[in-house]
Amino acid sequence: MIQIGLLSDDRALQPLLSSALGREFRVLQEANEDGIDERLAAAECDVLILDLHAENGSLKERIACSRRLIASQVPLVVMADDGYRSVALELVRVGAFGYCRRPPSIRELKTMLCRAHENSALKREIQTVQQRLESVSSCDRLIGSSVRMQRVYQLVKRVANINASVLVSGESGTGKELIARAIHNLGSRADKPFVAVSCSAIPETLIEAELFGHEKGAFTGTVGAREGYFEQAQDGTLFLDEIGDLSPFTQVKLLRVLQEMEFNRLGSTRIIPLRARLIFATHQDLQKLATEGKFRRDLYYRINVMRIDAPALADRPEDIEQIAAHYLDHYSEMFQKPMDRIEPEAMSLLNTYSWPGNVRELENVIQRAIILAPGRRIRMDDLPLVMHTDKVVDISDYNPAGSFERQLRDYKIKLATDAVKENNGNKTLAARSLGISRAYLHRLIRLSEPDPMFETESVGSASA
Repeated sequence: MIQIGLLSDDRALQPLLSSALGREFRVLQEANEDGIDERLAAAECDVLILDLHAENGSLKERIACSRRLIASQVPLVVMADDGYRSVALELVRVGAFGYCRRPPSIRELKTMLCRAHENSALKREIQTVQQRLESVSSCDRLIGSSVRMQRVYQLVKRVANINASVLVSGESGTGKELIARAIHNLGSRADKPFVAVSCSAIPETLIEAELFGHEKGAFTGTVGAREGYFEQAQDGTLFLDEIGDLSPFTQVKLLRVLQEMEFNRLGSTRIIPLRARLIFATHQDLQKLATEGKFRRDLYYRINVMRIDAPALADRPEDIEQIAAHYLDHYSEMFQKPMDRIEPEAMSLLNTYSWPGNVRELENVIQRAIILAPGRRIRMDDLPLVMHTDKVVDISDYNPAGSFERQLRDYKIKLATDAVKENNGNKTLAARSLGISRAYLHRLIRLSEPDPMFETESVGSASA
């Protein structure tokens, strides 16, 4: 049941709305702000309705109160007659969830109230996920508030307590293991072991024994029995990274384990039940590998029950400053070298760099800059030279003006615009010719003056 806090001095409105909205809603009416404040303090309202009409004797006070209600984090729906439509729309502009006419269409009002309640519940879920993620130690947590990261948080929350295989995909350095740890830490297995294994780091001749364990004498050189990673994970989580690097033979063995939910050590016939939750990760396109016959299609379907894509740093540039600030605080404390901030020019360079190494590269850059910085601030000179010369090209036809960082930015914009023109407006081909991501190309384009070339792709160009 959705509880509606109705702020109105029209005593006939509450019974009418209660009857029309039905049993899914409970309407709690208050004639003054104090009554609504008490309801809010007691967490009795899921959605608020503010009633504005011509007969309201305290309309000015009601409008003044509305801004405070908007700040309460409980979604506010403004109900107003035609004379106060402009006032209602202004309240929507400053944060109210929506506006409906008075008298309302019950169908439209019910839809708006349901949407407001769902939106509020989703925001609370995201806040809960972020709070729990922040409880994880220092660097072992996800950082970012971009739309792409909000999507990751939502998926992490949804799969945390579901015992299904999860595939985390993304470029190297995007934090795939952090996502796996977040799933583990948010779920019911948080107090159980988390075992991370890089499949590409284990020789093919040893990987079966490493994963499933072995008995004494199972093969030459064994001096005793050993538990494999599947056993070590117990009732916790086993994270298998770089799953795309497994050989066809090991893929068959893993497929059988996933099908039967059991395994045995090398040199033993004793069946051991699979108790751990499995999370897989790869930087490769497994679907493409399966099509090419390099990865078993049946195994791909087994591990890809739920997929979470770790976004590249270039695809969420709005998170760069937040991530850099986090690493600045963390490593200045670790190195016992207090740092105040990153200077604006240096931050501008961080924001416009293409970050081929993703978050891992940004972490490395901040560590290095802290060590090199002579004072308490990171300057442009403390950043790697490769960031100043992100793309080595012929500059004979370029006439610079302004500060160094302005010249650098302007030249990058010139490279981007020239590449798009040379590729007939196709941004995908332009980014490929420059060796940068399409997202980074777009960021450079947004810094330039508007140009019709960037508004539409040319006829017949390849899709982005």
